Amino acid sequence: MPRIDLEYFAILRDQAGRQKETRETNAASLAALYDELTDAYGFTLPRARLRVAVNAAFSTWEQPVNEGDIVVFIPPVSGG
Repeated sequence: MPRIDLEYFAILRDQAGRQKETRETNAASLAALYDELTDAYGFTLPRARLRVAVNAAFSTWEQPVNEGDIVVFIPPVSGG
């Protein structure tokens, strides 16, 4: 079971109740990982509205989850 580091921003940080965590997961892909986290924390943003980065590089939702990955889910940003 890979152990990964996660970082949350904006609404995802609020919904998870934390900014960072280390987690073990059986998720086969980043999409499955986000689904797992949605079940755990009640995330309300659909994947289609997010970007995902692994080890400081944008990634696709199909990418596998690997031991030691640093995964960041990036919600939409609004400015004014």
